[in-house]
Amino acid sequence: MYTFIVNPNARSGLGHRVWAEIERSLKERGTDYQVYFTKYQRHASAIAGELTSDLKAHTLIVLGGDGTVNEVMNGIADLSLVTFGYIPIGSSNDFARGLGLSTDALTALSHILTPSKYTYINVGTMSYQEKKRRFAVSAGIGFDAGVCHQVVVSRLKVLLNKIGLGKLSYAGVALSLMMSLKPRKMTVTLDDSRKMEFESVYFAAAMNQRYEGGGFKFCPAADPSDDILDVIVIANMPKLKALALLPTAFGGRHVRFRGIHIFTCRKVDFVSETALPVHTDGEPIFLQRHMSASLEPQKVRVILS
Repeated sequence: MYTFIVNPNARSGLGHRVWAEIERSLKERGTDYQVYFTKYQRHASAIAGELTSDLKAHTLIVLGGDGTVNEVMNGIADLSLVTFGYIPIGSSNDFARGLGLSTDALTALSHILTPSKYTYINVGTMSYQEKKRRFAVSAGIGFDAGVCHQVVVSRLKVLLNKIGLGKLSYAGVALSLMMSLKPRKMTVTLDDSRKMEFESVYFAAAMNQRYEGGGFKFCPAADPSDDILDVIVIANMPKLKALALLPTAFGGRHVRFRGIHIFTCRKVDFVSETALPVHTDGEPIFLQRHMSASLEPQKVRVILS
């Protein structure tokens, strides 16, 4: 039995139309399936939690964007009991991009129904104020999270989605936000042992995958299956230089420049002198001064092709 969790409002309503195509194909194939539609924020978490509360094996297929993936991951009772399939129709699709998944809905469906390749990936956990949120792609504090916050409330994303350029909303907001951003002092501690002080941090992120924000290849060597988090800190550089480097991150070329710091660890703590925006997989969380990130002990099996 395939269980589909569908965000009908993904990409400004594209979810409705894509699901109609998917359902038509499922019926033609005679596939046994059930479907749940999300109706409000974090509804996907509630659906996934209820489905997996029996602690039995399940095949969950998400149709939506990175935010829907995040919600489902946060609802799963036991990651090791789930086989995860994904039909990406979001604006950024960084989860799909990092794993090389097809962004054509019917091709992705065919891979899911007749799989030939799987991978087991890590799932991250971001902790703040005695609360926890899982992440599949990344968790960040500062500028990148501020971009995510702005994209959520901006009409730019809706307008660009309508012409198929939704991922550019992140780049557009990023350029605008960079002009008004004031970098902050931050302490970064790796594995509870290596403590570093940075005077002026634009942002810091724990990356489970290589991409975030609609294709920014912030940690080019990140591997979601290696039991390691990759950490990027952008700090101690003039604002104009940071602005100029931003486009180079699409190809991962930013790592060659001074002020770009890349680390690997199993756990990282970020402490900012002032409260800053925080996100998990692009989903905003209220301003925080302190957050930490690590990896769940279990992996989830993902259908690749």
